[in-house]
Amino acid sequence: MYKLYFPLSTGPATAVSRANADGSETSVPYVTDNTDYQRFKADLANGVALSDAEGNPMTADQIKTFLEGLA
Repeated sequence: MYKLYFPLSTGPATAVSRANADGSETSVPYVTDNTDYQRFKADLANGVALSDAEGNPMTADQIKTFLEGLA
């Protein structure tokens, strides 16, 4: 499960939070050569859940549109 992060300036998301099996979270920045970022995009393409910054689950169409906007 992933959740979007937004900067304090309320601009676009700059990273996501990934929930780990042990209950901790890992921040995944949007950096194209980062292996966690590459995994994040692959996970979303394969149907893994994504929530907005408020914790609301995003629909498959919303996730598809979100993915199309990523580098």
